[in-house]
Amino acid sequence: MTTPPTHADLARRIREAAHLTGRFTLRSGRTATDYFDKYRFEADPVLLDEITARMAPLVPSGTEVLAGLEMGGIPVVTALGRHTGLPCAFVRKEAKAYGTCRLAEGAEVAGRRVLVVEDVVTSGGQIVLSTAELRALDARVDAALCVIDRAQGGTETLAAQGVRLDALLTAADLRAA
Repeated sequence: MTTPPTHADLARRIREAAHLTGRFTLRSGRTATDYFDKYRFEADPVLLDEITARMAPLVPSGTEVLAGLEMGGIPVVTALGRHTGLPCAFVRKEAKAYGTCRLAEGAEVAGRRVLVVEDVVTSGGQIVLSTAELRALDARVDAALCVIDRAQGGTETLAAQGVRLDALLTAADLRAA
């Protein structure tokens, strides 16, 4: 059996797989010269499995459903569900206008304690929007978990909405890798 990667090893591997430099516009509208292309680590099944194995202990006790946000949170939540055994919901940015016309597909969220799962958080804006929509569906949401917190205000924005953000890694962890 192989030894699991250390926190620093995992940060280094994510940085090697996903770090880009240039000029990038983020969802928040901010620009960045360092960018972590989450799809590069999410598309690597071995690396994604190691990431979510390390995230599993961060899932709050009492969580009943893991809710991954479209699009990057979907592979993360699916892999995390494998490690926790918890059912998953896949949360669209808006309910589709055909078929089931649902915002959250997969596991039922109504009346359940839901953990929002995201890949990278900058301002926390999408989590705020999705949390409000999940709460409107009667989900109990008080926590979110992400792979990378860019530490640019997301924690504070979410706290103002009654949501605690936990992260596997921060931008500082990746810079130090």
